[in-house]
Amino acid sequence: MTILTVETKPFADQKPGTSGLRKKVPHFQQPHYAENFLQAIFDAAEVPAGAKLVIGGDGRYFNREVIGRAIRMAAANGVGHVIVGQNGLLSTPAASNLIRKRQAMGGIILSASHNPGGPDGDFGIKYNVANGGPAPETVTERIYARTKKLTEYKIAEAAAPDISLVGTTQFEGIMVEVVDPVADYAALMEELFDFELIRNAISNGLTLCFDAMHAITGPYAMEILHKRLGAPQGSIINAVPLEDFGGGHPDPNVVWAAPLVDHLMSPHAPDFGAASDGDGDRNMILGRGIVVTPSDSLAVLAANAHLAKGYSAGLAGIARSMPTSQAADRVASRLGVGIYETPTGWKFFGNLLDAGKVTICGEESAGTGSNHVREKDGLWAVLLWLNILAARKQSVLEIVEEHWRDYGRNYYQRHDYEEVDKAAAEELMDSLRGRLASMSGQRFGTLVVSEADDFSYMDPVDGSLSTGQGIRIIFSGGSRIVFRLSGTGTVGATLRVYLELYEPNAARHNLPVETALAELIETADIIGEIRQRTGREQPDVRT
Repeated sequence: MTILTVETKPFADQKPGTSGLRKKVPHFQQPHYAENFLQAIFDAAEVPAGAKLVIGGDGRYFNREVIGRAIRMAAANGVGHVIVGQNGLLSTPAASNLIRKRQAMGGIILSASHNPGGPDGDFGIKYNVANGGPAPETVTERIYARTKKLTEYKIAEAAAPDISLVGTTQFEGIMVEVVDPVADYAALMEELFDFELIRNAISNGLTLCFDAMHAITGPYAMEILHKRLGAPQGSIINAVPLEDFGGGHPDPNVVWAAPLVDHLMSPHAPDFGAASDGDGDRNMILGRGIVVTPSDSLAVLAANAHLAKGYSAGLAGIARSMPTSQAADRVASRLGVGIYETPTGWKFFGNLLDAGKVTICGEESAGTGSNHVREKDGLWAVLLWLNILAARKQSVLEIVEEHWRDYGRNYYQRHDYEEVDKAAAEELMDSLRGRLASMSGQRFGTLVVSEADDFSYMDPVDGSLSTGQGIRIIFSGGSRIVFRLSGTGTVGATLRVYLELYEPNAARHNLPVETALAELIETADIIGEIRQRTGREQPDVRT
């Protein structure tokens, strides 16, 4: 094998966010930019000789080129066996499953998740560790430290091997195994869910529509929902993965999946609707006449998980990100299991899952999953919902409304202010932090602040401390406003404001969400000085 040692210089902007490094495609196309970050991963991971490495991505523009470079660099950096999805395709949860099943050292996943694709769209690289989950902060800090010192990277001189056909080849002294991206994942889903029960429900009239948004889950949905569960082929729409996601924005919410929402609100709606995102780790759940919030979905799934064979023994515990509504907390209390509130970012669930403290996890940003992998998993959530529908023989609306009557309703909304001037957004957060100590007891209309803090998290497994994770304003009665800056954007800053009102009175469970949250919305602008500091009159997206 001929290894090239290529001289390079550090880039100052390669600090990974909550889900790896994300930038615009032209930024990644700069000479040495992708290679520098990949070399930092190999250096930080301290590759064991002959180790296995999983590589794959969501198929977005620039995916194939970077996978070729990653294989060549893996060969030059001591990896002995690369497992790559056919044509470079692997959903993020499927990659996590492969890492775990094949006992790999980790995986390189090329995705910008729910962000747009195409030549002018977004691209991303993240590293998952041996448990299948995103690299913890200790590892991402090592990666970042290496990016600031790199003077060279190593890459095999030979052209990357063909990855269009399933099979194993030798490349520059290492094994490159191209695998069917769907097969292992589909087999895992059959272990967790009662496919015969779901198949019978579909054959007896349960109708569905799954929107793959021209992203990675199209082939997974066709294999599982259509071929194995018998959903008519027209039930899966936008099923062909495209490099630019068909010009769309592969984020499963009421804005970017509006045609699906309109369909489920129409007189001819199917019983069940769902969508997934660019790399397959997020989901949106709908029923005829209802959009289920991710927070409510987490609570309903946790309360009903025992209906699926993979969870029939019950749950060890439930974890949710701090901004996610507290609906799951009451389910955990009823079940007599632990509830864990973590910072945003799936990596924070990994230790809890590995330690057996929790079984199901969820985030308000449309991510839910369980201990079957170490990533959130969009299609898993769809299948668990279908298993519940088949077992309970009720509609989505009936199940959700019954849940509210039983546990109370958490009215909830997230307001995103996208591409805000970064300095203005940071000043807004700094101003909030400066006022936290004096905020307790202040009154805003009928709302009285009972507690205000900057959320910090002490990991109960390894004792690590994460600070500065979001400003919480908690009011008497349990209502909350949370402010935080997102780490998943690529331009400016995304300010996210989370609004939550708990309503135990079933007679008030059918208010319009904007009506129920009106006072909180007004108070958020007053406390956060959003208009004053950002110039924005309205959020760009409400979910």
